[in-house]
Amino acid sequence: MWILDIFYIMGWLAIYFAKAPTYLSEITPKNVRGGITSVSMAMIPVSVSVAYLIGSVINWRALALIGAIPCLLLLFGLFFIPESPRWLAKIGREKEFEAALQRLRGKNVNISEEAADIKDYTENIQKIPEDKILDLFQQKYSHLLIVAIGLMVLQQFGGLNGYAYYMNEIFELAGVPSITGFIVVSVPQIPAIALGSILIEKFGRRTLLMVSVTGECLGCFLTGLSFVLQNLNWWMEATPTLMLSGMVVFEVSYSLGIGSIPWIIISEIFPINIKGSAGSICNAVNWFCTWLVSFTFNFLVEWSPAGTFFIYGSISFLGVLFIAKLVPETKGRTLEEIQASLTHFLQ
Repeated sequence: MWILDIFYIMGWLAIYFAKAPTYLSEITPKNVRGGITSVSMAMIPVSVSVAYLIGSVINWRALALIGAIPCLLLLFGLFFIPESPRWLAKIGREKEFEAALQRLRGKNVNISEEAADIKDYTENIQKIPEDKILDLFQQKYSHLLIVAIGLMVLQQFGGLNGYAYYMNEIFELAGVPSITGFIVVSVPQIPAIALGSILIEKFGRRTLLMVSVTGECLGCFLTGLSFVLQNLNWWMEATPTLMLSGMVVFEVSYSLGIGSIPWIIISEIFPINIKGSAGSICNAVNWFCTWLVSFTFNFLVEWSPAGTFFIYGSISFLGVLFIAKLVPETKGRTLEEIQASLTHFLQ
């Protein structure tokens, strides 16, 4: 089993340095950037749910082999995707930059205005030296860093991995068959992802994020309430339904926004000269919070199942206030416009 542990660590390290949200935000037009990136990132919880469902009927060896198939397809597909035009502009490969942008927008699309905006912004950015990770802690980046780290903490401390890693135990505590619980919780995530990808460009990141986190708060409250009723031996026949309702509300709310939008915002707000360092810090914070939630969840449940979910619900409630106060709206603006307004580099 130690071999599995090694591959597990290697897998998380690969994810740690993943650049998918940044890449997608750099290649997509502003009017569909949120929707496309949202669908991509929201596939993560859906994939986890599918893995749980498949893993309930086959052994872990077969599951590992099946899991290798999409990895190989992705590896093969990487040879056919274009480089980010903004990255090509940054390193001075102008002809390749224009060719990549034209390929992404279509042969008959006039890219002159967009290309000029990217070039102008890149020229201004190149006047500023490439910042390292420690440079991110300068005052000029403080607002961006607070927003990014706050969203990472909120995404994980809302309790997702508590639900995910200990779903069987939660079902057992509530008296719900595991297979039934998995199906009921997993299936609604798919339409939630589709709905989120449509609404994100209509109502904006902040609005959808606030709705999503509010839903998480409600889901945690319903789950916690089901355990309170169970402990008091009240309304016992409705406890499993209430618990499942809480889990469904939580998972749907997560898929609707908080699962993907933080990564979208992070990929949009940081200028290109610090985007790599910022992404590394955000990934490190995210996975540390993931570990912390998974490590502490069992101890919290032993202390109080109801109290555990009320704590997560309280964090989500505070998260709504955080989003309303500090998180900027980035809908309908180019990356250059967003970053210039936040960092004042073009002023």
